[in-house]
Amino acid sequence: MKYPSLLLSSLLLVLAGCGGGGGGSGSGNSATANNGTSSTTNGTTNGTTSATLSANTQAGETMSCQAPSSASAAAGSALISADTPSADATRMFASGSTFQLAFTTNAPSADKVNWAVSDQLGNVAASGSFPVASGPVTSTLSCTSTLAGYFAASATLAANGGQLPEAGTRPTGIASFGVLPNLSGVVPAVTYAHQDEHRFGMQGENDNGPLLADLGISSTIDNRQLSTMEPNGPNTFNPAANNLDPFYTSGQVMRLIRLDGIPAWASPTGAFEDDTNPPTSLSYYQNYMSRVGTESNTIRTTYFPNQSNNYYQVTWEPNQFWNDTDANFVALYQSVYQGIHSTDPHAVVMGPTDAFPSLTTTRLQRIASLGFGNYIDGISTHGYYDAGTSPSHPPERLATDPSPANAANALMNEIRALRTEMAADYKPGMKLFQTEVGISYDLGTSYGPNYPTANVLFAQAAVVARTHIILLGEGVDQTYVFYGADYPGEVGYGTFFDLADAQGAFGATNISPKPAAMAVSALTHVLDGTNTLGPVNGTPSGVYAYSFQQLGNGSVITALWTHNNNVWSASTGFSSTYSVPYSLAVDAPGTSGTVKVIDMMGNPLPMSYTNGTLTLNLTEAPVYVVSNNATVAKANVTTPTGYVAN
Repeated sequence: MKYPSLLLSSLLLVLAGCGGGGGGSGSGNSATANNGTSSTTNGTTNGTTSATLSANTQAGETMSCQAPSSASAAAGSALISADTPSADATRMFASGSTFQLAFTTNAPSADKVNWAVSDQLGNVAASGSFPVASGPVTSTLSCTSTLAGYFAASATLAANGGQLPEAGTRPTGIASFGVLPNLSGVVPAVTYAHQDEHRFGMQGENDNGPLLADLGISSTIDNRQLSTMEPNGPNTFNPAANNLDPFYTSGQVMRLIRLDGIPAWASPTGAFEDDTNPPTSLSYYQNYMSRVGTESNTIRTTYFPNQSNNYYQVTWEPNQFWNDTDANFVALYQSVYQGIHSTDPHAVVMGPTDAFPSLTTTRLQRIASLGFGNYIDGISTHGYYDAGTSPSHPPERLATDPSPANAANALMNEIRALRTEMAADYKPGMKLFQTEVGISYDLGTSYGPNYPTANVLFAQAAVVARTHIILLGEGVDQTYVFYGADYPGEVGYGTFFDLADAQGAFGATNISPKPAAMAVSALTHVLDGTNTLGPVNGTPSGVYAYSFQQLGNGSVITALWTHNNNVWSASTGFSSTYSVPYSLAVDAPGTSGTVKVIDMMGNPLPMSYTNGTLTLNLTEAPVYVVSNNATVAKANVTTPTGYVAN
């Protein structure tokens, strides 16, 4: 099978094998692939076996599974099921590590399992067959993979049929898992002068350290709202007490400190509010914030000594919640700013955090004359850009619209307008954080045995990656992924399936990755530890490219893809094969050499360039080019307005 994307076109199917079954033992077929060559050794097994193995032959990346071992199992209702259990419950595995692919069968008579593992495009990475006895049996294959990304196992019984059952929000027919990218030697390691030079946060998995580490997430949101810390009455929050979630005491994941939320006792309406109005006493609110500042400063110096600042987000989507005047909005910020700064010398007070960057821009323009800039150290916004951020509504959907008014609502243009407003009316050098944006399934869809399809999952992953690349490439300093696992009420925002709850549940712990999760892992492994250079100049319509440079004047990384609305819709499908040629300047004219190109899932491939130019065929799935000539890259970009590199 030919892989349609630029890098995966180099992945060839070669024969391999997995033997054994039904409690028997035997030696199966095995294959290796390195530098474009393959060898196969045939063995005999206790039963008929066959397998395929995909290999990135130029980079030596493979997936392989050994002969299964079998054991009796508890009786279940499913004819056949599968899992890839992991000790850390993430169902994500380090490149090259051994993981278990377990099939549990309940065949009414002796049978044979036909199984396969496919990637996000449906291309087979490994497959095979093995016999099973009747009754409940678990057959466990030991597998390894240096091929990174999302994978879906499928299986059926040759005689008795069946398919893997639906599990929570995961559809029928698959059991998903992920293999993390190993980019050592491809993306050079960087040294962080300060911990908050990391660029990726997440909302939705605050206490899952292994998952956040696998995804490359460095910050989550920690609640310090008055409604959280003093829900029942004043002066009950003691900043000297141990109020910190133990999760943060490792110092590995930083805190974005959330401040919005007024309890009923402090609310002018007499009910809990998410900042619809100021609290009844702004002087008390300022006092409370001074205590939050005291605690946060202690936490930073104790657990995050290499973090230069504490970051505080004052309001949350005031476009939805704020009902009061602009003057009182500024007064709220004044009380927070003065309280926090009175006790935290490293405070960065941020807001207003409207839902869309364009809404944040409008608010900043409107309240600048009221002195809002005196009470804010940085700008935060949510990154939603469309009426439904979904596979059918990607961030580039309106970028090529002939109407300037419509094109202004494409994500890249919203961020450009926001940065222009920051430069016009606010302090120079302010940080810009995007603290929530997610990609759901399309509006009107629902979880079910046949939804989401593999094509929808691929499209979601591509749009998630592209959205965060655009945000960083247009000058956002930190960007936050939304969400962890699927949750009720809004369909598909999770980057993980919830395997226990049909509509998803907050705080789900039985989860498995979607392609979106593995695209995030690749994105962070490539772009964390960079400064933004900016959008590449002169790209043709429908081609998007952003360049970054690693901290310490290191390697240049350019993210590129194409988007065409005509090949991208729920009705006709989200194309993984549409491509356009593009030439990227990576070195000085007249030079030749090799660069590394990394696909959306984190698989690298060396590619040659001539006359300083690399020729690519871009698809809807972004790729990352790692090169070394920063002078050429910097001459070919536009630095975002007001952006200041670390």
